[in-house]
Amino acid sequence: MKAIASASVLASSLVLTLSPVAQVGAQQAPIVIKFSHVVTSDTPKGRAAELFKKLAEQRTNGRVRIEVYPNSTLFKDKEELEALQLGSVQMLAPSFSKFGPMGINQFEAFDLPYLFESYDDLHKVTRGPVGAAMLRLLRDHGIVGLAFWDNGFKDFTDNKPLRTPADFRGQKIRIQSSKVLDAQMRALGAIPQVMAFSEVYQALQTGVVDGFENTPSNIYTQKVHEVQKYMTLSDHGYIGYVVIANAKFWDSLPSDLRGILAQSIAEASDFADEIAKKENDDAIAAIRKKGRTEIIELTAEERRSLKQALLPVHHQLEGRVGRDLLQSIYAATGRLAAESAAPPAVVR
Repeated sequence: MKAIASASVLASSLVLTLSPVAQVGAQQAPIVIKFSHVVTSDTPKGRAAELFKKLAEQRTNGRVRIEVYPNSTLFKDKEELEALQLGSVQMLAPSFSKFGPMGINQFEAFDLPYLFESYDDLHKVTRGPVGAAMLRLLRDHGIVGLAFWDNGFKDFTDNKPLRTPADFRGQKIRIQSSKVLDAQMRALGAIPQVMAFSEVYQALQTGVVDGFENTPSNIYTQKVHEVQKYMTLSDHGYIGYVVIANAKFWDSLPSDLRGILAQSIAEASDFADEIAKKENDDAIAAIRKKGRTEIIELTAEERRSLKQALLPVHHQLEGRVGRDLLQSIYAATGRLAAESAAPPAVVR
């Protein structure tokens, strides 16, 4: 099994040769690590967090206790990064969009539509030197970047069929807080609506928003298929997570514990990446079986039209995410930068 480079780079930077430490007395309380996230426990992120907890607690022989808080039970997605910086929670796995409001705009590059054609392309970045360099950017903000975890490629849901750019015109679609995602929706003529992940179901149910974009596993586990008539298999963007820790807390840990935790994160990262595609495929099958949401599979021409409408967002936002970074991602995936200059589709 390949260990992802971003995690292994971090692990190699730590002292993994376990140094002797004083034996912890039976009466000494374990170090508690609160790990908060906003999705359910049966998603790729939720399952990877539980595996990390299991591995870390076993390998530290009770010296560490991991408390996992799923589905926004501790902090909502708008609150969690501030909570981490304040030390109210020790670990998170937020999506890339969460870093833009902090001024770390480089992570919003991952929000660009049709940036990756496959998981193989994606992993050339997240498991390679580009991803490792991005994790290092977090140190200046009191955060340690530990690894990337896959969630998968996004699809659209709505109460009207979305096949062509023209179908998006005037539709209010929920997005995460991201300038890139805002530009993406406006390129389609849609109206972007920023709201917390935990509020999406009710907003869709009551018509506050018309549609949603996310991975099939999140669409299914959040029961979005119960309140949306259509789901378009667009694979137009990627959602992943950055596993992070409060830097002050992380640096205060004994070096042997940091090594054990880093290795446990690396193994949980491999697991997250392995299960993401299957979980999404299974979610599509489950939604199809429920029969409440019609699954739309785009024709080659419809996909080309959607992609042509969205690719100009790359050029539009390169100043925000960093032109050099964008070029390094293109180089890592073998993509031609000229693709991003494709003319927009005509929306009639």
